[in-house]
Amino acid sequence: MPTADLAGWLARLEKLHPTDIEMGLDRVAEVARRMGIRQPDSRVFTVTGTNGKGSTCAALDSLLRRSGLRTGVYTSPHLLTYNERVSIDGQPASDHQLCDTFAAIDLARAEISLTYFEFGTLAALYLFQLADLDAWVLEVGLGGRLDAVNIIDPDVAVVTSIGLDHQEYLGNTRDSVGFEKAGILRAGKPLVCSETDLPPSFVSAVARLQVPVKQRNSNYGWDSSGNSWAIWGVGPQSTPRRIDGLRPVHLPRDNLCSALQAFWAAGLDLPDNLVIESLEAARVVGRLEQRTISWHGQPRRLLLDVGHNPHAAHFLAEQLRSRPLDRHAVFGLLADKNLAGVVHPLLGVFDGWAVAPLDSPRTRPNLELVTHLTALSERAEAFGSIPTALEQVLENTPASTEIVIFGSFFSVSAAILWLDQQTREVSNG
Repeated sequence: MPTADLAGWLARLEKLHPTDIEMGLDRVAEVARRMGIRQPDSRVFTVTGTNGKGSTCAALDSLLRRSGLRTGVYTSPHLLTYNERVSIDGQPASDHQLCDTFAAIDLARAEISLTYFEFGTLAALYLFQLADLDAWVLEVGLGGRLDAVNIIDPDVAVVTSIGLDHQEYLGNTRDSVGFEKAGILRAGKPLVCSETDLPPSFVSAVARLQVPVKQRNSNYGWDSSGNSWAIWGVGPQSTPRRIDGLRPVHLPRDNLCSALQAFWAAGLDLPDNLVIESLEAARVVGRLEQRTISWHGQPRRLLLDVGHNPHAAHFLAEQLRSRPLDRHAVFGLLADKNLAGVVHPLLGVFDGWAVAPLDSPRTRPNLELVTHLTALSERAEAFGSIPTALEQVLENTPASTEIVIFGSFFSVSAAILWLDQQTREVSNG
């Protein structure tokens, strides 16, 4: 039944398909054909990886738009509003655009059942086609080979990392995960690969398809000196290219240099100063995001990170250990995530953990989190929600303590909503 508003549509889409995820391209490809969605003349970048996709997409978008190109960026999941998933020229799609597109998809699909994610992917592709954009940046939601975005052929494929996650769909070895992520490769089309330890299945796919590879630390990368850093790689004319004088940034440098190498691999370039401006301007809400809140008249440092798997936890631990501070964790995790793998890299980093359930039926229970942490000699206390946990940590820790909110998109979104409310109350007071 047609639905008038975006909230209504999203609620309906969640119930249309018998499962949240169904791997395969046949159904979504047939609906795309019926809607006239075709391979665009625009440049297409497809980005897959266990971690780092969001920041890579954001940096790519910043570089492309600074070049004067009109862009569409499709990412998932979202933090606060669904509209974040579909961006056109740096602006999220409107409720009206999404509702009209969902209605068009619903009509075209007829007897074909689509998942929530497949609806969203088709909506992004359809809106990008209507907007007649110069470049599409498509983030893979799950794996690569059978992900809905893979109905579109990339001009440049980007692989950020290969680790274990979503094992029920991608397998429980890096080789099986590598096989799925290699599914975005196309014969003879460039690959930019931030992963430096490629599993055999991925290497075989590269050789079979004769894919020209630019791999981090071999063909491109970054180095630092003093207070600045530099990116080096292969420019659009297949000649060495180096950008010096970058200042510290909040997004991971591996992902920024991969985005720039993908930009070069597409035959594009900018003057050095504009490259620097583009990379420094790239932002991703909730990824190593630093915030300050005034609490009882004192500034309090917060760090928000959506990392939710062992690979992300290792990276977060490296960042935290590089800046020794007193820290307290505010933490929640979904039940299908690797609790031991997420916690282990962060042992000894925090003075204590405030754990809370997430606003999802898939949340991991408090008792399980506390039991696991205390068995590892970590101090842990349970709270009823992420906002309650954050408020209590602010109340009961010294002003010098940095508070790190992480473990899930749900953890960070709940914290951001609460922080925004505090800011409004201070402003209104």
